[in-house]
Amino acid sequence: MFKKVNAKEVVVGWYSTGPRIRAADLAINKLIARFVENPVYVIIDVAPAGNGGLPTSAYVVQDEIKEDGTAFSHNFQHITSEIGAVEAEEIGVEHLLRDVKDTTVSSISQDVAEKIAALKTLESKIGDMANYLASVESGKLPINHDISYAIQDIFNLLPNLDSANLQRAFAEKSNDLYMGMFLASVIRSVVAVHSLIDNKIDLQEAENAPKDQSEKEEKQKQKQKGKEEKSESKSAEKKK
Repeated sequence: MFKKVNAKEVVVGWYSTGPRIRAADLAINKLIARFVENPVYVIIDVAPAGNGGLPTSAYVVQDEIKEDGTAFSHNFQHITSEIGAVEAEEIGVEHLLRDVKDTTVSSISQDVAEKIAALKTLESKIGDMANYLASVESGKLPINHDISYAIQDIFNLLPNLDSANLQRAFAEKSNDLYMGMFLASVIRSVVAVHSLIDNKIDLQEAENAPKDQSEKEEKQKQKQKGKEEKSESKSAEKKK
């Protein structure tokens, strides 16, 4: 039934809501391996902590041989993964986001929120590395040279913050950003003052409108009264 309905889809593994690897996952993965070669195990976090990272983690089973070569064990090894979608799914998600997206939020606040989420993710990843290194140092975990090389590569990619050119570039970039923020604040203040003046003018005109209307009505009554008095005087003269 599945092959007839979803003929183009290929099963690559299975998933669990975890939120972490459990003891029975190896047995389940062994069962899935009867139908899928080298299945991928994905843990989906249905209640993410809000650190900005992906709510999924992918693993594959690898055989790890002990250092003395006497025995080996099956363990899950983390692999890199990304979330993608086909064109039809992307179009549907875009239509849904049109109703969800708040148009009143400015782009600056969105950029700040995204940077805060990225910094939280970076902090959590650095904390994981620190906990791993502390566990290796205390002897709780065996040393893994691949992880050590990866951490060393990360630190080698860090820029030299003591460079004069880099500090000058940071200062120029910060000055440009602050200048833009200052001009935006000045323009916003001028527009707010202009709107306040317009509101006061409209309010004053609204308050003076009844007075002007009453004065016009009074003048019209006086004119009408004068016309009536003239007509009465003319009719009295004709009767005489």
